[in-house]
Amino acid sequence: MFAVESYAAVRRFVFVEGHSRRQAAIVFGLNRETVAKMCRFSLPPGYTRTKPVAKPKLGALIPVIDANLEADKAAPMKQRHTAKRIFERLRDEHDFAGGYTVVKDYVRICRAQGRETFVPLAHPPGHAQVDFGEAVAMIGGVRQKVHYFCMDLPQSDAPFVKAYLRETTEAFLDGHVSAFAFFGGMPLSILYDNTTIAVAKICGDGKRERTRAFTELCSHYLFQDRFGRPGKGNDKGKVEGLVKFSRANFMVPIPHAASFDALNARFEEQCRARQNDHAARHTDTIGERLGSDTAMLRPLPAVPLEPCEKRTARVSSTALVRYRTNDYSVPTAYGFRDVVVKGFVDEVVILCGSEEIARHARCYAEGAFVADPLHYLALIEMKPGALDQAAALQGWALPEVFQHLRHLLEARLGNRGRREFIQVLRLLETMPLAIVAEAVRDAIKLGAVAFDAVKLIALAIEQRPARLDLTAYPHLPKMDVKTTCAADYAVLAA
Repeated sequence: MFAVESYAAVRRFVFVEGHSRRQAAIVFGLNRETVAKMCRFSLPPGYTRTKPVAKPKLGALIPVIDANLEADKAAPMKQRHTAKRIFERLRDEHDFAGGYTVVKDYVRICRAQGRETFVPLAHPPGHAQVDFGEAVAMIGGVRQKVHYFCMDLPQSDAPFVKAYLRETTEAFLDGHVSAFAFFGGMPLSILYDNTTIAVAKICGDGKRERTRAFTELCSHYLFQDRFGRPGKGNDKGKVEGLVKFSRANFMVPIPHAASFDALNARFEEQCRARQNDHAARHTDTIGERLGSDTAMLRPLPAVPLEPCEKRTARVSSTALVRYRTNDYSVPTAYGFRDVVVKGFVDEVVILCGSEEIARHARCYAEGAFVADPLHYLALIEMKPGALDQAAALQGWALPEVFQHLRHLLEARLGNRGRREFIQVLRLLETMPLAIVAEAVRDAIKLGAVAFDAVKLIALAIEQRPARLDLTAYPHLPKMDVKTTCAADYAVLAA
């Protein structure tokens, strides 16, 4: 095939300089048919096949290849035939003697015919897309998988990314609350895939049955929820692109952070820095185009949604509440009561009625026992023999001075000394550890080794007036004081 420059030279020689085509053939060393073609076309027309290329080496094996490609449609994406694997099977199972290239070319043509084409989409301002991604990070020196929440505003390509240990309901909710605060408003609508966190069931008519947690989120913030087609990630291609961009740019090399809070602070900085970049073919920066999005965002409600999963439970006989395979303690006074468990990303809160009765750091292990020693001290005071074997007290890191106090009390008072030591521990229910520890040290120095002495010293340190606990003196008579009314004063008037 001749270059465009050759066509231009021959055509100029004939049409501009006025020479004949025979002269052009002689001067340029071409045959007259080639010169005639150059005069007909201003550019090389190229070679056009009049019929498909015959593949005699494949021959009867073409149906075998077609059958393999058809079977791949029902197989998982990562377990489908490659062109090389088809070639190997033809060679080993059908004695194919041809080369790999002819097989590869045929497979490429077949797959190109079945590929989906897409309609370019327009993205009006004020709308969002949400998805989760997975990556690896070093958190607190431990290499672990992280799940990161992504919200993208497609019109401006403004991103928000936040990492979590698990892709859970509470992480899903917290991601929304954090993203709304980051953008300073609520999108008009949000597009999702069919995650089970939001969709409990896909009905036959294409409608979705929402989960309770997702319904509460929509009800609180009043945005319109939209869902893509099952298995069609391109329906929310913008946030899919953000998931890939974040992994390639925010997490390469593998990020190191002391905690998730530190990692997410870094992600927030990177999201803000991203607003200075240009996306796609836009001449304006992401931050400049973000103004159109923020102008359409709805204002946030006065009180943000509590980003937690709520479950009902019943306290066991050992004052434990089970939440996601783990047992969390509550004060023993609430045994056998019905409670509500709020599972946040980083903590678990337990309520009885409207009263908060326990708060623990969230545990993501399985079958773990998470206990606060203070929850069991009231019961241990009634059963002092359980002091050394109580599971909740094992590994309780108290200052050494507490153990010294126990030895002194038990040496002087025996079993009663153990009970008084438990009463000293119960001061921690209402006082900071540092104050109680200082009070114990002062009591030992003064030789006042007793619960009452430690309590009075602690109150003095805290500068809190002493208050008599009548429950410790059941033998005292109780007074019944009635509420007065206006009629009671009529006697005085008479």
